Order: sequence, then C-alpha cells, then structure tokens
Amino acid sequence: MTIALGPVMVASGCGGTGRELAPFLDLDGVAFVTRSVTLDARQGASGPRVVEVSGGLVNAVGLPNPGLEHFLATELPWLVRAGARVFVSVAGSTLGEYADLARRLSRAPGVAGLEVNVGAPDETGLDLFEVREPYHAASVVAAVRREFPADRPVLAKLRPDVSRVVEGARACHEAGATAVVLGNTVPAAFPDGRPGGLSGPAVAPVVLRCLTETARSLPGVPLVACGGVHDAASARLFLGAGAVAVQIGTALLHDPTTVARVAAELGDDA
Repeated sequence: MTIALGPVMVASGCGGTGRELAPFLDLDGVAFVTRSVTLDARQGASGPRVVEVSGGLVNAVGLPNPGLEHFLATELPWLVRAGARVFVSVAGSTLGEYADLARRLSRAPGVAGLEVNVGAPDETGLDLFEVREPYHAASVVAAVRREFPADRPVLAKLRPDVSRVVEGARACHEAGATAVVLGNTVPAAFPDGRPGGLSGPAVAPVVLRCLTETARSLPGVPLVACGGVHDAASARLFLGAGAVAVQIGTALLHDPTTVARVAAELGDDA
C-alpha cells in the first residue's frame, strides 16, 4: 500500500479536538491524529496532569475522551468538514474492544486511517490491554487490521524502548500495520513521585536511536518519528534518518503554530 502521511502530522492528544488548533493552522489536508478514543467515555487522571521540566513535560492525562459515540457524533464530523485527513487513535482494555472500535470506525465517513495506541508508558495504570511483549502489540494490531479496510492505513504507535523496538516494529508490521510510529512518552515521574511520561526535546535522542536501529533492521517498513520535533531542523534530522513523516505534539502546547511553520519550511526544501 502506498502511504501518504506527511511529512508533518499532528500527534495524538496534542491538537485537542481540532477546534483549538484551527486558529493557528489550516487543517485542510493536514494529517491529524486524534486523542485516543475508547469505547466508553473517560474522565482522565485526577490531580495535576502536566508539569513542565527541563527539556519537556511530564504528563499523566489518563486518556480523557468522550467515548466513541460522542466522538462520531461531534468531533469527527467537525474535523472532516475542516478538511483534515483524520487518523483516529484507538485504545482499549481488551482485544475485543480494539476490534469493535476498528469495525465501527471503518463505517464512519471521513476516517483516513487508524493509529493503534500500543505504546502507553503504563497500560495497567490506564486499564488498557497490556502490551509488554511484542507479540501482545502484534495481537492488537491484528485484531484492528481484521476489522478495518485493507486499503486504509493502520499505524502502530510503540513506546521508544531501545531494547525491544525493532522486535516490536517487526511484529506489528507482520501483523498488518501499514507503518510504525516510533516514539511515545518515556516512563518518568512527577516531582511528587507519581508515575507519568516524559515528552518533548529531552526524548528526541532516544527516539532517534530507535529510528536509526529500526530503519537499518527493517528497511521496507514505513516509520514515523514522534518525540521532540519542534522546528524544521529537528524534523529534518528524523526524516534524514529514515522516517517517512514526523509527528509534532508537545511543541504545540508551547507554540500552536509549530506544525504550520515546520511544514512551510520543509516545503521550501522541495
């Protein structure tokens, strides 16, 4: 399958519903990954969810979302009308939930593809299907792929675990993932000791290591880099190392024009 993703995508959870980003970015034609959608609504984590640290953010948001039905009725139609290429991030506590999400989203107008969230730093704390082993992640991808049209892409988003990333990427690709997104938050802690995930420029060298090793080991697998992209130079670094696209997330919370600015500068390179 020919996959056209980028070169710049909005990372899951960082573009809000799209409405928040629209004043700073013309969404027409932009690859927009939604926040992770679950079958039922989730309120998300209690207490402070985001803390700024040197080099990025520590966060534990708990995947707040309105549930699939509300998403289909309100958020998806708005994004489609805005012209975005919508990639719905999906998360579930069982393989059956992932399959159900994929089946129902396959019938929803305007869904360009799915991103399977199998890279959360702590699935048990989020009550998600545990994917500590590559074959667990592959089973999730396979369940989604069986229920989603073969001519539309399914992205597998993995955590940047240097010791297992190649194995995980290979397993997910063989299970049907069209592309693999390398880079989610790195397991970290809030100043008070609560578990969270680190994102932002501080994780970029880790993602780069994962990208270079995976690109070398799996040259035929399309890879998307996500972690620390904040300007054209950081995007070029990942694209030059083998990524077919980059996702921008944390930087949008500091400067919501980042996607538009980076896309424009990369376009000038062409």
